[in-house]
Amino acid sequence: MYGLTKERLEAFGYELKKSDEGLLKTSVSRAERTVKNRCCIDEIPGELLDITVDMAAGEFLAAKKALCPEDIGCVDLNAAVKRIEVGDTNTIFAVGEGSLTDEQRFDIFVEHLLNYGKNQLSCFRRVIW
Repeated sequence: MYGLTKERLEAFGYELKKSDEGLLKTSVSRAERTVKNRCCIDEIPGELLDITVDMAAGEFLAAKKALCPEDIGCVDLNAAVKRIEVGDTNTIFAVGEGSLTDEQRFDIFVEHLLNYGKNQLSCFRRVIW
């Protein structure tokens, strides 16, 4: 699962560093535990592998944004600034009305990774006696 999540993150354009290893292992473990607990199963079936990998990638990116936002090279998180006014100078960084900033698009993407396929987990749910 670790290798698949690593490949998935690299496909998104994120370059993993040696220092990311611990956080990635924790994210994979959390995603596996979430799927296993929601389904009451001991092993993750092949049909849920992609969902679990995306969930782990989402966990990793969310944690990385919270802990080290400067390490997320594929997203310019400073673009969220809507307006800066200094004296007579007025600068607007975010794009026009109705458009999303890079940070908002990143947050929506991470939310999608964390929640995509959760409705499929119920198909694999086991009853505990």
